[in-house]
Amino acid sequence: MAGDALTAAPAAERGGMAPQQRSALFSIAAAVFLLALKLITGLAAGSLALIAEAAHSGTDLVAALLTFYALRVALRPADRDHPYGHGKAEHLAALGEGAFLLVVSGVIVFESISRLTGKHPGEVDAAWWAFAVLGIVLAVDVSRSVVSFRASRRYNSAALAANALHFASDFAGTLAVVVGLAFVRAGYESADAWAALFVAGLVILAAIRLMRQNVQVLMDQAPSDAAEITRAVIADVEPHAEVRRVRVREAGGRAFVDAVLGVAPDAAVGQGHAVADNVERAIQEALPRSDVTIHIEQRESSDLRERATGAALSVRRVREVHNVRTVVVDDGRTELSLHVKLPADETLTEAHRIADAVEDAILAAAPEISSVHVHLEPLAGALAATVPPPAEFEDLRARLEVIARDVTGSPTRSLSLHREPRGIVAFMTIALPGDDTLATAHEAAARIESRAESTLADVAAVIVHTEPA
Repeated sequence: MAGDALTAAPAAERGGMAPQQRSALFSIAAAVFLLALKLITGLAAGSLALIAEAAHSGTDLVAALLTFYALRVALRPADRDHPYGHGKAEHLAALGEGAFLLVVSGVIVFESISRLTGKHPGEVDAAWWAFAVLGIVLAVDVSRSVVSFRASRRYNSAALAANALHFASDFAGTLAVVVGLAFVRAGYESADAWAALFVAGLVILAAIRLMRQNVQVLMDQAPSDAAEITRAVIADVEPHAEVRRVRVREAGGRAFVDAVLGVAPDAAVGQGHAVADNVERAIQEALPRSDVTIHIEQRESSDLRERATGAALSVRRVREVHNVRTVVVDDGRTELSLHVKLPADETLTEAHRIADAVEDAILAAAPEISSVHVHLEPLAGALAATVPPPAEFEDLRARLEVIARDVTGSPTRSLSLHREPRGIVAFMTIALPGDDTLATAHEAAARIESRAESTLADVAAVIVHTEPA
């Protein structure tokens, strides 16, 4: 359904006719044919019920014309003045159709009561050809109702759904006219006026229902179950995200969803963006053709490290925060230290100002901290490195393997070396028991790095990656 509807808009933009518009054009042709047929037959037979049905077809003609125009507007893409698109044109047209139906129905009710009370009596000729015409009308009513209903379901169009509703009520009204004329033929002259009242009642009920549905859409009433579906999707895709607000409205068969989610205060911008992307994709799958906007905020947290990290990352120009440590001093004070990375071209004066802003932000987010110590670091740029031939460092490789085996009890999974301006850097992967804690694994890696860097003079740094055995 989404694919068909989405391809319709480009067709309209190119000057072609979208499938929805072709369906509306078929409705216009059918309404013109039925209006002429019913009106001529009703006047010839003197049947108020058939004239009422002609008036009903006249409203259908207006409705079909409004639908055709509304679809041309609704299928236009969003622009600068209409960022949400033009979908509400369908609902405005449907509202106008409903109001017009009420006016015409009032006229028919008045004339029917006048005939029943004898103020304006009329003679009805229930000839055989009137029944033949009504048979043709019934066949056309069925065909156009089915066509419009299928199109409204396929393209989720309120305007086409309104057309289908009108045509279905036409069918019921035509049946009432057939029954009324049958009773007139049997000698009950007032049956035609009663049939006209029945038709008018059908039209009034359909108009009220149509107007109520479209007023709800124009008032931005949330589509049925859409908010619940959205919340369920978010809970399934991002169970750790806090749902702070979900709002859904509908226009032109499309749901517009906006939601506010809370994530961990220390989540990086990229992590928050990934959460938003995952949620948007999942909602669009659950609600086809939906337009989804996700806003990410920091959620409340009782974890001191999370609050401190989130506060530091909120300061402009701070690019990275690591080595966040809290220390409870024996006199009851809590101190916090962290490393903050800034662009390397910052002046020391500006960097110090940023460090002060980081301290203020952390103290505001975590008042229980007594003091903050900020270690400033420049963001490192790309370094030039060379890879030495394997034979050049065979002895160094062997000594690194010995250190790794002493710490872990097993050989390395991979070991590579390259030379940077600061010296030789080793990249090592080791295997440890999978049920070890991360703290235990990090301690093992740190022991390898410390021993290698302290005992091997040529080694500037060892970077150890741990994997489960």
